[in-house]
Amino acid sequence: MVPGFSGFDARRADCALGKDKMTDLQRTPLYDFHVAHGGKMVPFAGYDMPVQYPAGVMKEHLQTRTSAGLFDVSHMGQVELKSSQGLEGAMLALETLVPVSVAGLKADRQRYGIFTNDTGGILDDLMIANTGDHLFLVVNAACKAQDIAHMQANLPDHVTVTEITDRALLALQGPKAEDALARLVPHVTSMRFMDSHRVDVNGVEWWISRSGYTGEDGFEISIPADIATDVAAQLEAMDEVELIGLGARDSLRLEAGLCLYGHDIDTTTSPVQGNIAWAIQGIRKTGGARAGGFPGADRILSEFDNGADKLRVGLLPQGRAPMREGTPLFATVDSTDQIGAITSGGFGPSVERPIAMGYVPTKFSQDGTEIFAELRGKRLPVTVAPMPFRPSTYKR
Repeated sequence: MVPGFSGFDARRADCALGKDKMTDLQRTPLYDFHVAHGGKMVPFAGYDMPVQYPAGVMKEHLQTRTSAGLFDVSHMGQVELKSSQGLEGAMLALETLVPVSVAGLKADRQRYGIFTNDTGGILDDLMIANTGDHLFLVVNAACKAQDIAHMQANLPDHVTVTEITDRALLALQGPKAEDALARLVPHVTSMRFMDSHRVDVNGVEWWISRSGYTGEDGFEISIPADIATDVAAQLEAMDEVELIGLGARDSLRLEAGLCLYGHDIDTTTSPVQGNIAWAIQGIRKTGGARAGGFPGADRILSEFDNGADKLRVGLLPQGRAPMREGTPLFATVDSTDQIGAITSGGFGPSVERPIAMGYVPTKFSQDGTEIFAELRGKRLPVTVAPMPFRPSTYKR
Protein backbone atom coordinates (compact mmCIF):
# COMPACT_ATOMS: atom_id res chain seq x y z
CA MET A 1 0.00 0.00 0.00
CA VAL A 2 1.26 3.48 -0.89
CA PRO A 3 2.00 5.58 2.22
CA GLY A 4 -0.98 7.87 2.63
CA PHE A 5 -2.80 6.12 -0.21
CA SER A 6 -6.13 4.81 1.04
CA GLY A 7 -6.78 2.77 -2.07
CA PHE A 8 -8.77 3.15 -5.26
CA ASP A 9 -12.39 4.19 -4.79
CA ALA A 10 -14.30 1.77 -7.02
CA ARG A 11 -17.29 4.10 -7.03
CA ARG A 12 -15.35 6.64 -9.07
CA ALA A 13 -16.92 5.68 -12.39
CA ASP A 14 -19.57 8.32 -12.84
CA CYS A 15 -21.04 9.20 -16.21
CA ALA A 16 -22.88 12.36 -17.05
CA LEU A 17 -26.03 10.38 -17.78
CA GLY A 18 -25.87 7.64 -15.17
CA LYS A 19 -24.00 6.20 -12.19
CA ASP A 20 -22.21 2.93 -11.66
CA LYS A 21 -24.62 0.18 -10.64
CA MET A 22 -23.29 -2.21 -8.03
CA THR A 23 -25.62 -5.08 -8.97
CA ASP A 24 -25.67 -7.42 -11.97
CA LEU A 25 -21.99 -6.81 -12.64
CA GLN A 26 -20.64 -7.78 -16.03
CA ARG A 27 -17.36 -9.61 -16.48
CA THR A 28 -14.69 -9.03 -19.09
CA PRO A 29 -13.28 -12.01 -21.05
CA LEU A 30 -10.32 -11.94 -18.63
CA TYR A 31 -12.30 -12.33 -15.38
CA ASP A 32 -11.11 -15.89 -14.65
CA PHE A 33 -7.55 -14.88 -15.55
CA HIS A 34 -7.64 -12.08 -12.98
CA VAL A 35 -8.99 -14.35 -10.25
CA ALA A 36 -6.39 -17.03 -11.02
CA HIS A 37 -3.64 -14.42 -10.61
CA GLY A 38 -4.92 -13.16 -7.27
CA GLY A 39 -6.74 -10.09 -8.51
CA LYS A 40 -8.85 -8.35 -5.86
CA MET A 41 -12.14 -7.84 -7.70
CA VAL A 42 -14.34 -4.78 -7.11
CA PRO A 43 -17.37 -3.21 -8.84
CA PHE A 44 -16.35 -0.56 -11.35
CA ALA A 45 -18.47 1.00 -14.10
CA GLY A 46 -20.85 -1.96 -14.00
CA TYR A 47 -18.05 -4.54 -14.23
CA ASP A 48 -16.23 -6.80 -11.81
CA MET A 49 -12.66 -5.51 -12.20
CA PRO A 50 -9.29 -6.06 -10.48
CA VAL A 51 -8.34 -3.14 -8.26
CA GLN A 52 -4.96 -4.70 -7.45
CA TYR A 53 -2.97 -7.93 -7.43
CA PRO A 54 -0.89 -9.47 -4.59
CA ALA A 55 2.06 -7.13 -5.26
CA GLY A 56 -0.09 -4.14 -4.26
CA VAL A 57 -0.73 -0.69 -5.70
CA MET A 58 2.70 0.82 -4.94
CA LYS A 59 4.66 -1.96 -6.66
CA GLU A 60 2.24 -2.09 -9.58
CA HIS A 61 2.59 1.66 -10.09
CA LEU A 62 6.40 1.57 -10.03
CA GLN A 63 6.45 -1.54 -12.23
CA THR A 64 4.64 0.42 -14.93
CA ARG A 65 7.00 3.37 -14.58
CA THR A 66 10.18 1.25 -14.76
CA SER A 67 9.29 -1.74 -16.93
CA ALA A 68 5.84 -2.72 -18.29
CA GLY A 69 2.36 -3.16 -16.86
CA LEU A 70 -0.55 -5.07 -18.39
CA PHE A 71 -4.07 -3.70 -17.82
CA ASP A 72 -7.45 -5.14 -18.73
CA VAL A 73 -9.52 -2.28 -20.17
CA SER A 74 -12.10 -4.49 -21.89
CA HIS A 75 -14.86 -2.68 -19.99
CA MET A 76 -14.30 0.35 -22.21
CA GLY A 77 -16.69 0.80 -25.12
CA GLN A 78 -15.42 0.00 -28.63
CA VAL A 79 -17.58 1.56 -31.33
CA GLU A 80 -17.51 1.73 -35.15
CA LEU A 81 -18.94 4.64 -37.13
CA LYS A 82 -19.63 3.98 -40.80
CA SER A 83 -21.40 6.13 -43.35
CA SER A 84 -23.07 5.42 -46.67
CA GLN A 85 -21.40 8.68 -47.74
CA GLY A 86 -17.95 7.28 -47.04
CA LEU A 87 -15.31 8.15 -44.51
CA GLU A 88 -15.66 11.90 -44.97
CA GLY A 89 -19.38 11.63 -44.35
CA ALA A 90 -18.74 9.89 -41.03
CA MET A 91 -16.06 12.41 -40.06
CA LEU A 92 -18.16 15.51 -40.75
CA ALA A 93 -21.15 13.96 -39.04
CA LEU A 94 -19.17 13.28 -35.87
CA GLU A 95 -17.93 16.87 -35.89
CA THR A 96 -21.50 17.95 -35.10
CA LEU A 97 -21.10 16.29 -31.67
CA VAL A 98 -17.43 17.00 -30.84
CA PRO A 99 -15.39 20.24 -31.03
CA VAL A 100 -12.24 18.56 -32.37
CA SER A 101 -11.18 18.27 -36.00
CA VAL A 102 -12.23 14.79 -37.05
CA ALA A 103 -12.06 15.52 -40.78
CA GLY A 104 -8.41 16.50 -40.36
CA LEU A 105 -7.47 13.14 -38.88
CA LYS A 106 -5.14 11.19 -41.18
CA ALA A 107 -5.48 7.48 -41.93
CA ASP A 108 -4.05 5.17 -39.24
CA ARG A 109 -3.99 7.98 -36.69
CA GLN A 110 -6.15 8.76 -33.67
CA ARG A 111 -6.85 11.77 -31.48
CA TYR A 112 -8.47 12.66 -28.20
CA GLY A 113 -12.04 13.94 -28.44
CA ILE A 114 -14.83 15.31 -26.26
CA PHE A 115 -18.60 14.96 -26.46
CA THR A 116 -20.12 18.29 -25.38
CA ASN A 117 -23.64 19.25 -24.38
CA ASP A 118 -25.72 22.28 -25.33
CA THR A 119 -24.36 24.32 -22.42
CA GLY A 120 -20.72 23.57 -23.28
CA GLY A 121 -20.21 20.94 -20.59
CA ILE A 122 -18.54 17.60 -21.23
CA LEU A 123 -20.64 14.45 -21.69
CA ASP A 124 -17.60 12.18 -22.02
CA ASP A 125 -14.08 12.09 -23.39
CA LEU A 126 -13.03 9.52 -25.97
CA MET A 127 -10.47 8.41 -28.53
CA ILE A 128 -11.23 8.69 -32.26
CA ALA A 129 -9.25 6.67 -34.84
CA ASN A 130 -9.30 6.87 -38.64
CA THR A 131 -9.05 3.28 -39.89
CA GLY A 132 -8.99 4.31 -43.56
CA ASP A 133 -12.64 3.63 -44.38
CA HIS A 134 -14.49 4.22 -41.09
CA LEU A 135 -14.01 5.66 -37.59
CA PHE A 136 -13.21 3.59 -34.52
CA LEU A 137 -14.03 5.10 -31.13
CA VAL A 138 -13.11 4.07 -27.60
CA VAL A 139 -15.38 5.58 -24.93
CA ASN A 140 -15.46 5.39 -21.14
CA ALA A 141 -17.00 2.29 -19.63
CA ALA A 142 -19.55 4.03 -17.41
CA CYS A 143 -20.71 6.23 -20.28
CA LYS A 144 -20.70 3.85 -23.24
CA ALA A 145 -24.44 3.08 -23.30
CA GLN A 146 -25.28 6.77 -23.08
CA ASP A 147 -22.61 7.72 -25.64
CA ILE A 148 -23.94 5.19 -28.14
CA ALA A 149 -27.53 6.36 -27.57
CA HIS A 150 -26.38 9.97 -27.95
CA MET A 151 -24.76 9.23 -31.31
CA GLN A 152 -27.67 7.15 -32.57
CA ALA A 153 -30.12 9.91 -31.68
CA ASN A 154 -28.12 12.83 -33.05
CA LEU A 155 -26.05 11.63 -36.01
CA PRO A 156 -27.69 11.69 -39.47
CA ASP A 157 -29.34 8.61 -40.94
CA HIS A 158 -26.42 7.89 -43.27
CA VAL A 159 -24.22 7.05 -40.25
CA THR A 160 -24.35 3.62 -38.62
CA VAL A 161 -23.23 3.31 -34.99
CA THR A 162 -22.15 -0.20 -33.96
CA GLU A 163 -20.84 -1.31 -30.59
CA ILE A 164 -18.12 -3.96 -30.90
CA THR A 165 -18.92 -6.61 -28.28
CA ASP A 166 -16.77 -9.55 -29.40
CA ARG A 167 -13.36 -8.01 -28.74
CA ALA A 168 -11.31 -7.50 -25.58
CA LEU A 169 -9.09 -4.48 -24.96
CA LEU A 170 -5.69 -4.65 -23.26
CA ALA A 171 -3.29 -1.85 -22.37
CA LEU A 172 0.44 -2.51 -22.16
CA GLN A 173 2.22 0.49 -20.67
CA GLY A 174 5.76 1.37 -19.64
CA PRO A 175 9.28 1.90 -21.00
CA LYS A 176 9.66 -1.81 -21.87
CA ALA A 177 6.19 -2.22 -23.39
CA GLU A 178 7.56 -2.07 -26.94
CA ASP A 179 10.16 -4.75 -26.23
CA ALA A 180 7.50 -7.08 -24.85
CA LEU A 181 4.80 -6.56 -27.47
CA ALA A 182 7.29 -6.71 -30.36
CA ARG A 183 7.90 -10.38 -29.56
CA LEU A 184 4.31 -11.05 -30.61
CA VAL A 185 3.87 -8.19 -33.10
CA PRO A 186 7.17 -6.96 -34.58
CA HIS A 187 5.29 -4.24 -36.48
CA VAL A 188 4.82 -2.15 -33.33
CA THR A 189 8.42 -0.97 -33.36
CA SER A 190 7.54 1.24 -36.34
CA MET A 191 4.59 2.91 -34.60
CA ARG A 192 4.64 6.37 -33.03
CA PHE A 193 2.47 8.03 -30.38
CA MET A 194 -1.18 8.17 -31.51
CA ASP A 195 -0.69 5.80 -34.43
CA SER A 196 -3.60 3.36 -34.77
CA HIS A 197 -2.91 0.34 -36.97
CA ARG A 198 -4.72 -2.83 -38.04
CA VAL A 199 -2.14 -5.64 -37.96
CA ASP A 200 -2.44 -9.26 -39.08
CA VAL A 201 -1.08 -11.60 -36.41
CA ASN A 202 -1.21 -15.27 -37.44
CA GLY A 203 -4.31 -14.65 -39.51
CA VAL A 204 -6.09 -12.61 -36.81
CA GLU A 205 -6.57 -8.85 -37.05
CA TRP A 206 -5.27 -6.94 -34.03
CA TRP A 207 -6.23 -3.26 -33.65
CA ILE A 208 -3.29 -1.55 -31.96
CA SER A 209 -2.81 2.07 -30.97
CA ARG A 210 0.34 3.55 -29.47
CA SER A 211 -1.34 5.39 -26.64
CA GLY A 212 -2.58 4.94 -23.12
CA TYR A 213 -3.56 6.76 -19.94
CA THR A 214 -0.48 6.50 -17.74
CA GLY A 215 1.89 9.10 -19.17
CA GLU A 216 4.13 6.26 -20.33
CA ASP A 217 4.89 4.97 -23.79
CA GLY A 218 2.66 2.01 -24.48
CA PHE A 219 -0.12 0.42 -26.48
CA GLU A 220 -3.82 -0.34 -26.39
CA ILE A 221 -4.63 -3.64 -28.10
CA SER A 222 -8.07 -4.71 -29.32
CA ILE A 223 -8.23 -8.45 -29.99
CA PRO A 224 -10.99 -11.05 -30.42
CA ALA A 225 -12.40 -11.98 -27.02
CA ASP A 226 -11.74 -15.68 -27.56
CA ILE A 227 -7.96 -15.19 -27.66
CA ALA A 228 -7.74 -12.55 -24.92
CA THR A 229 -6.72 -14.91 -22.11
CA ASP A 230 -4.04 -16.57 -24.25
CA VAL A 231 -2.57 -13.22 -25.32
CA ALA A 232 -2.65 -11.86 -21.77
CA ALA A 233 -0.93 -15.02 -20.51
CA GLN A 234 1.81 -14.73 -23.15
CA LEU A 235 2.48 -11.12 -22.20
CA GLU A 236 2.29 -11.71 -18.44
CA ALA A 237 4.83 -14.53 -18.74
CA MET A 238 7.46 -12.12 -20.09
CA ASP A 239 10.05 -10.92 -17.60
CA GLU A 240 9.25 -7.25 -18.23
CA VAL A 241 5.50 -7.52 -17.65
CA GLU A 242 3.31 -7.64 -14.53
CA LEU A 243 -0.47 -7.36 -14.13
CA ILE A 244 -1.76 -3.96 -12.99
CA GLY A 245 -5.11 -3.09 -11.42
CA LEU A 246 -7.37 -0.07 -11.25
CA GLY A 247 -5.64 1.36 -8.16
CA ALA A 248 -2.31 1.90 -9.89
CA ARG A 249 -4.08 3.00 -13.08
CA ASP A 250 -5.61 5.83 -11.05
CA SER A 251 -2.35 6.95 -9.42
CA LEU A 252 -0.51 6.72 -12.76
CA ARG A 253 -3.02 8.93 -14.57
CA LEU A 254 -2.98 11.42 -11.68
CA GLU A 255 0.81 11.80 -11.92
CA ALA A 256 0.33 12.29 -15.67
CA GLY A 257 -2.16 15.11 -15.01
CA LEU A 258 -4.92 13.26 -16.88
CA CYS A 259 -8.61 13.64 -16.09
CA LEU A 260 -10.97 11.08 -14.64
CA TYR A 261 -14.38 11.66 -16.19
CA GLY A 262 -17.12 12.44 -13.68
CA HIS A 263 -14.62 14.00 -11.27
CA ASP A 264 -12.08 16.26 -13.00
CA ILE A 265 -14.43 16.97 -15.93
CA ASP A 266 -18.20 16.59 -16.13
CA THR A 267 -21.38 18.06 -17.63
CA THR A 268 -20.82 21.41 -15.92
CA THR A 269 -17.16 21.94 -16.86
CA SER A 270 -16.17 23.13 -20.32
CA PRO A 271 -13.06 21.97 -22.20
CA VAL A 272 -11.47 25.38 -21.55
CA GLN A 273 -12.19 25.24 -17.82
CA GLY A 274 -10.94 21.66 -17.73
CA ASN A 275 -7.61 22.72 -19.26
CA ILE A 276 -8.07 20.32 -22.17
CA ALA A 277 -8.56 23.08 -24.71
CA TRP A 278 -5.38 21.82 -26.43
CA ALA A 279 -7.58 19.07 -27.88
CA ILE A 280 -9.56 21.57 -29.98
CA GLN A 281 -7.82 22.47 -33.24
CA GLY A 282 -7.83 25.98 -34.69
CA ILE A 283 -10.05 24.98 -37.61
CA ARG A 284 -12.97 24.51 -35.15
CA LYS A 285 -12.35 27.81 -33.31
CA THR A 286 -13.51 31.31 -34.15
CA GLY A 287 -12.17 32.23 -37.60
CA GLY A 288 -11.48 28.61 -38.55
CA ALA A 289 -12.85 27.03 -41.72
CA ARG A 290 -15.16 24.72 -39.71
CA ALA A 291 -15.63 26.89 -36.64
CA GLY A 292 -18.44 25.96 -34.27
CA GLY A 293 -21.24 23.65 -35.30
CA PHE A 294 -20.93 21.50 -32.17
CA PRO A 295 -23.04 21.52 -28.98
CA GLY A 296 -22.16 24.35 -26.62
CA ALA A 297 -20.08 26.16 -29.24
CA ASP A 298 -21.21 29.63 -28.13
CA ARG A 299 -19.88 29.15 -24.59
CA ILE A 300 -16.73 27.26 -25.54
CA LEU A 301 -15.66 29.66 -28.29
CA SER A 302 -16.40 32.63 -26.02
CA GLU A 303 -14.14 31.15 -23.35
CA PHE A 304 -11.39 30.71 -25.94
CA ASP A 305 -11.72 34.36 -26.89
CA ASN A 306 -12.38 35.90 -23.47
CA GLY A 307 -11.10 33.40 -20.93
CA ALA A 308 -12.91 31.12 -18.48
CA ASP A 309 -13.92 31.97 -14.94
CA LYS A 310 -12.07 28.97 -13.46
CA LEU A 311 -9.44 26.44 -14.51
CA ARG A 312 -8.32 22.94 -13.58
CA VAL A 313 -4.81 23.19 -12.15
CA GLY A 314 -2.15 20.97 -10.64
CA LEU A 315 -1.72 21.28 -6.88
CA LEU A 316 1.20 20.36 -4.61
CA PRO A 317 0.31 20.08 -0.92
CA GLN A 318 3.17 21.43 1.18
CA GLY A 319 3.40 18.46 3.52
CA ARG A 320 3.07 14.68 3.55
CA ALA A 321 -0.70 14.47 3.94
CA PRO A 322 -2.53 13.50 0.72
CA MET A 323 -5.59 15.60 -0.09
CA ARG A 324 -8.58 13.79 -1.57
CA GLU A 325 -11.43 14.67 -3.87
CA GLY A 326 -13.77 17.22 -2.30
CA THR A 327 -11.14 18.92 -0.13
CA PRO A 328 -12.14 22.63 -0.09
CA LEU A 329 -9.73 25.34 -1.23
CA PHE A 330 -9.39 28.88 0.13
CA ALA A 331 -7.46 31.98 -0.94
CA THR A 332 -5.87 32.57 2.50
CA VAL A 333 -5.34 30.76 5.76
CA ASP A 334 -8.27 32.58 7.39
CA SER A 335 -10.65 33.46 4.53
CA THR A 336 -14.25 32.30 4.91
CA ASP A 337 -15.21 32.01 1.25
CA GLN A 338 -14.30 28.74 -0.49
CA ILE A 339 -12.75 29.37 -3.92
CA GLY A 340 -12.63 25.82 -5.24
CA ALA A 341 -12.13 22.14 -4.48
CA ILE A 342 -9.79 19.26 -5.19
CA THR A 343 -11.19 16.86 -7.77
CA SER A 344 -8.48 14.16 -7.64
CA GLY A 345 -5.70 13.68 -5.14
CA GLY A 346 -3.43 11.14 -3.51
CA PHE A 347 0.18 10.12 -3.09
CA GLY A 348 2.35 10.02 -6.23
CA PRO A 349 4.65 6.99 -5.85
CA SER A 350 6.99 8.11 -8.65
CA VAL A 351 7.33 11.68 -7.41
CA GLU A 352 7.28 10.57 -3.77
CA ARG A 353 4.90 13.22 -2.54
CA PRO A 354 1.21 14.09 -2.35
CA ILE A 355 -0.24 15.52 -5.56
CA ALA A 356 -3.70 16.72 -6.58
CA MET A 357 -5.68 18.61 -9.14
CA GLY A 358 -8.72 20.82 -8.79
CA TYR A 359 -10.51 23.97 -9.91
CA VAL A 360 -9.69 27.51 -8.84
CA PRO A 361 -10.75 30.94 -10.13
CA THR A 362 -8.55 31.95 -13.06
CA LYS A 363 -6.82 34.69 -11.05
CA PHE A 364 -5.43 31.96 -8.74
CA SER A 365 -4.34 29.62 -11.55
CA GLN A 366 -0.80 30.93 -12.12
CA ASP A 367 1.94 28.39 -11.36
CA GLY A 368 3.52 29.14 -7.99
CA THR A 369 0.40 30.68 -6.47
CA GLU A 370 -0.07 29.66 -2.83
CA ILE A 371 -3.58 28.86 -1.63
CA PHE A 372 -4.89 26.80 1.29
CA ALA A 373 -6.76 23.51 1.62
CA GLU A 374 -8.87 22.65 4.63
CA LEU A 375 -7.99 19.18 5.89
CA ARG A 376 -9.54 17.84 9.08
CA GLY A 377 -10.30 21.35 10.28
CA LYS A 378 -6.85 22.77 9.54
CA ARG A 379 -5.79 25.11 6.74
CA LEU A 380 -2.69 23.77 5.00
CA PRO A 381 -0.72 25.48 2.21
CA VAL A 382 -1.00 24.19 -1.36
CA THR A 383 0.97 25.45 -4.37
CA VAL A 384 -0.45 25.66 -7.89
CA ALA A 385 1.89 23.66 -10.12
CA PRO A 386 2.23 22.66 -13.78
CA MET A 387 1.07 19.27 -15.00
CA PRO A 388 2.07 16.58 -15.64
CA PHE A 389 3.72 16.08 -12.26
CA ARG A 390 6.17 13.70 -13.95
CA PRO A 391 7.29 14.14 -17.58
CA SER A 392 5.51 11.88 -20.07
CA THR A 393 7.58 9.40 -22.09
CA TYR A 394 5.53 9.01 -25.28
CA LYS A 395 7.40 7.88 -28.39
CA ARG A 396 6.93 10.79 -30.79
